[in-house]
Amino acid sequence: MGVGPVGHRDDGADAVEPGLRFIPLSDPDITSAELSAVEALLCSPRVSNGTITESFEKAFAAYLGRKYAVAVPSGTIGLLLALKALGIGAGQEVIASPYSFREVVHAISLVGARAVFADVDYWSGALAPAKVEERVTANTRAIIGGNPNGHPAPWSDLRAIAQRHQLPLLEDSTEAIGSRYKGELVGRFGDIAVFDFAQPLALTCGEGGMVVTDDIDMALGLRRHRAHRLDERSSVVVSSAAPHQASISDLTAALGLAQLKRLEEILERRRLAEQLYNAHMQSFEGVKPPYVGPDVTEVNWLLYLVHLGTRFTRSSRDAIVDDLRIEHVEAAAYCYPLHLQRHYFELGYRHGDFRVTEKIADRALALPFHSHLTEEQIEFIVETMKDASINIGAGAAIY
Repeated sequence: MGVGPVGHRDDGADAVEPGLRFIPLSDPDITSAELSAVEALLCSPRVSNGTITESFEKAFAAYLGRKYAVAVPSGTIGLLLALKALGIGAGQEVIASPYSFREVVHAISLVGARAVFADVDYWSGALAPAKVEERVTANTRAIIGGNPNGHPAPWSDLRAIAQRHQLPLLEDSTEAIGSRYKGELVGRFGDIAVFDFAQPLALTCGEGGMVVTDDIDMALGLRRHRAHRLDERSSVVVSSAAPHQASISDLTAALGLAQLKRLEEILERRRLAEQLYNAHMQSFEGVKPPYVGPDVTEVNWLLYLVHLGTRFTRSSRDAIVDDLRIEHVEAAAYCYPLHLQRHYFELGYRHGDFRVTEKIADRALALPFHSHLTEEQIEFIVETMKDASINIGAGAAIY
């Protein structure tokens, strides 16, 4: 893919009828600023273990207003290191949501602990505080709240529960960079918060992530479990923990730092796509546009997520995905409930355990969402989705 000025791609996409070319679910917002940053790093004498990663960490911590940031290869590794820094391991329990992408929650199993799921709110998809409190036991060691598809969780209520039971509150912000709850950026609510920079995130550097905290002991623990510093490699007594060698390269950090400098511009371009979607979705009876909760100041969506009406089923949602694919539009189910996936099924979870999660997951449809979408393409996507819903015989459904 060639890259021209900001907002323009020279791969010929703009010159082709929207229905005749593939419209991807996501498309990174990369400009000459990112290319220049990567080129400068590649021309330098060091592409790893240099100073760029540290600069990225400091800039990210400053962006959030947090004291410490630790760069990691992914959100999964970030959460794994956080759990290890908290001393959480075999035989212990961590409360989490079954309504999310599976990769981050997998970190609970990777440290040997057990994921204890709690059901979610019907409208936002975030953890329902009352359901969380029901799942707390003497063996619970932490609560992980997520911001699903960019929508902030009810952090005030989750914090109250965590304090009541003297548990650390971890924040999974891997899908929500730039969103705000009660005026505060996500990433500021957990004792530790985890971000991810893989596609389709607004800020992407291929792969990578960041863990943030205000606790210096926690930051030191994260770094101790992440990797030895270059100047420590000759020491045989430097650490009491065997590190995971889970650093990122300066090459990744250079791309991430360039993206961070452009983040508000990227988010603004994505918000324009959201506004266009909302305008065209208004004429689609029975489909609920993305929900925004009362305490949520701003949502920057991961994907444009719609919830099909109650007359739709999981199979009809999947049929719509197939119809869109035939028309060269990439769409996807937002989530297959974690408790029904094999790893967790083998832990004893079964269909019907979390009915709200199952109900919304069966009808959640993620549509292409990125800064390169044109209004013509968005109109085509919505009209194609309407036609697909009629083809499967669901008719107009009331949500």
